[in-house]
Amino acid sequence: MISRNEIIDALRKVEDPEMLMSIIDLGLVYRAEVVAGRVEIDYTLTFPGCPLSEVIERDIVEQMKSVTDLEVRTRLVWEPRWSPDYMSDEAKISLGYPV
Repeated sequence: MISRNEIIDALRKVEDPEMLMSIIDLGLVYRAEVVAGRVEIDYTLTFPGCPLSEVIERDIVEQMKSVTDLEVRTRLVWEPRWSPDYMSDEAKISLGYPV
């Protein structure tokens, strides 16, 4: 069975198409775990109404299917609201935020 670390490593390959950065480094993934024999991923977007939400969701599912045969369930959530504080230090530096 796939581990949480393996899920996170796989999700590092999913980029936000506008930010050109990993959804993990951007802090968009709030929960990623195996529950009841399936992979469940809660994620958010940098802002509501993002026109690329379907692309990001598709990429999440495709990436997970490349590393596991388990069913993949995604859930777009808005709480807590995303903030640049959730980004990795590398992402903050790259985008000019203070670390």
